[in-house]
Amino acid sequence: MDGLEMTVAAPPPPTIVEDLKRRYFASPLQALVSLLSLAVIAFVVWKVLNWAFLSAVFTASGGPEACHAAAGACWSVITERWRIILFGLYPFEEQWRSALACVAVVAMTVLSCIPAFWTGRRLAVVWVAGTALFYVLMKGGILGLPYVGEESWGGLALTLFIFVTTCLIGFPLSICLALMRRSELPWISRTTGLIIDSVRSLPLITILFTFAIVLPFALPQWLQGDKLYRVILGSALFFSAYQAEIVRGGMQGVPKGQEEAARALGLGYWRSVSLVLLPQAMRNALPATINQFVISFKETSLVVIIGFFEILASGNAAYGTGEWRFAYVEVYVFIALIYFVFVFSLSRYGAYLERRMAVGER
Repeated sequence: MDGLEMTVAAPPPPTIVEDLKRRYFASPLQALVSLLSLAVIAFVVWKVLNWAFLSAVFTASGGPEACHAAAGACWSVITERWRIILFGLYPFEEQWRSALACVAVVAMTVLSCIPAFWTGRRLAVVWVAGTALFYVLMKGGILGLPYVGEESWGGLALTLFIFVTTCLIGFPLSICLALMRRSELPWISRTTGLIIDSVRSLPLITILFTFAIVLPFALPQWLQGDKLYRVILGSALFFSAYQAEIVRGGMQGVPKGQEEAARALGLGYWRSVSLVLLPQAMRNALPATINQFVISFKETSLVVIIGFFEILASGNAAYGTGEWRFAYVEVYVFIALIYFVFVFSLSRYGAYLERRMAVGER
């Protein structure tokens, strides 16, 4: 009829059973593959659960002998050796300080993730106070705390210290390198590009070895410093070279009209960079930046090769004694869970920031 429009009702959405049938049982061959895959997954899950929980030994009352008689995991190595795993070489009677230092770093990171602290002044206060508290707790020598040298630091606290200081030094340096590479002066942009490309072309372990072992031969005694701080500087340089390219890519994604509008408003170079260019660039570079933080946290394990007792080396020492040597799998699973907690937290926070800032939407 004239003036009337015919409307067609949309078909109802498929039920869960219909959707599963369409996806996995559309044909006899597909159904066979799905059933076989389900059987393999069920078998693997049962084996893991049986090994990790049902047949495992959780208490150390029977010692290593109880684990030899069991068919499952020997978690008693964790209950017996967790102090070595978490605190490494740190003096036993002072390990509470190392635990509090780890809490200080985690609290500092959590506060930094709260939007209420997203101002330059507040972030500076949080990071300076948190880092200072960590350093005082770990090293001591003041406030009645016994002195503990860096050579005795280890475990989770050392891993967190290397990661945090690498990011604290490397992130501002990466922004400087990105801005210098975008400079209109060729000798600045090309020299910076050469530095970035040279650092990125080298494996991280090569840089760590250079800063830890080779660099002291080229520096006077008063300028050498402790090996730990040289390694942190090398790690920060490596971080900054990769992050600089991420930041520069974010800057290139900012429409040219944004910079032109800032200049039209009379903003100088530094104000236009800090108020217009960098905020939009960091928004564009957020996913890659979170990924770089995750990679940097995992790469802290490489310092074990140059003699530092971080959490991986502490785990090696935990099962390194003769009586627990067979339980190395359980120790590595425990360490992997620690890495997973921190890395998963970083990735989830990155996903939250992407949703909050609507990354990729225009």
